[in-house]
Amino acid sequence: MTSKVTYTGNLRTSCEHLASGNKFITDAPVDNNGLGQAFSPTDTIATGLASCMLTVMGIKASSFPLELNGSYAEVTKHMAPDPRRISKIEVELHMPAGVSDKHRKILERTANTCPVHYSIHPDIERIINFHWGA
Repeated sequence: MTSKVTYTGNLRTSCEHLASGNKFITDAPVDNNGLGQAFSPTDTIATGLASCMLTVMGIKASSFPLELNGSYAEVTKHMAPDPRRISKIEVELHMPAGVSDKHRKILERTANTCPVHYSIHPDIERIINFHWGA
């Protein structure tokens, strides 16, 4: 088993990673009758995409060797109605300066082939932008 998710009431869940014991909560968003005080379940999907992209780039960069510490992603999730679902995820990746064009190309290709990227339904539009040296 990977995790345990417990419904705690008021449209909130407590999520525990069983191997480490780390926990986080989710709330339904305010526009869907929730408290909106934490990530919503759909926020975790959009955020997971950016996290996965940065993780696999870090794995690849270590083979160069190249350090990506301080890199970050800004994520915007868009919802659609009927049925309520994620319609678009925008990821703005801010990467370090001084990375060669060759390594940039490799890292971008690596990011765009991460497991979460392949796991997201093809109907969900993905807009991914890399900002090198930003």
